[in-house]
Amino acid sequence: MSNATPLFTWNRSFKTFGATWFSIAAFGQIGFIVFILSFYGSRTLLGDYAGWNDKPKITGFEAGDAAGNIMFISHVLLAAVMTGAGLMQLVPALRRRAPAVHRWSGRVFLMVACYLALGGLWLTWARGSYLSLPAAYAVSLNGILILVFAAFTIRYAMARRIADHQRWAIRLFMVANGVWFLRVGMMGWILLNQGPVGMNQTMSGPADLVLSFGSYLIPLAGVELYNAARRSSSSAIKWGVILLLSALTAFMVLGIAGTIFLMWF
Repeated sequence: MSNATPLFTWNRSFKTFGATWFSIAAFGQIGFIVFILSFYGSRTLLGDYAGWNDKPKITGFEAGDAAGNIMFISHVLLAAVMTGAGLMQLVPALRRRAPAVHRWSGRVFLMVACYLALGGLWLTWARGSYLSLPAAYAVSLNGILILVFAAFTIRYAMARRIADHQRWAIRLFMVANGVWFLRVGMMGWILLNQGPVGMNQTMSGPADLVLSFGSYLIPLAGVELYNAARRSSSSAIKWGVILLLSALTAFMVLGIAGTIFLMWF
């Protein structure tokens, strides 16, 4: 009787899918970091604050609004820090070989994510950086979920309940990257339909609403489906989830290509 490891096992398939998804997402998020540093970082270092508005946005630099300008640029630049720290959290080799780096990058990710959530709420409701109320509600719910998930992540880390801590940390990663997922989703939708179908200038069209709320709720649902399918004993459920998540990943690839080559650079 052969003792060779089977070429196909569900455990191996889910691990392969997870690693593939992470590699694709990491490529897109590194592009996001490079864009932030090259566009906003360079203009800020040169003192070209009005240059922040060279890319379309809701509210960027406004003369005389020191508090709003500081909050805006800190929000943007720290998004690069949070994205990098979040990616470090998902590298298994780093957790194994450099646990101290993993812990400190996790603390940075948590603190910055919470700051950005609170800052996003302030920019939305105090500065008025929104195009429509539905879009503002989507941003606000995203911020609230970040704060709630961060609290659970910290709670289980302090209680040394590592499995629970990791589950909540993954959920936090998904909602904290809502801004990135939104841009990827928008460009994916535009490219898929060869135009902004169901979208308008105030982000209140049907596609806008799905993308605004779905930018964090869909990735969050994807994580829950992935974990549920891994635990399931049904091959039909496993196949169904893998196929669904593969389709969403293919859409993400399209969106990443669009954001990198058409939106950012």
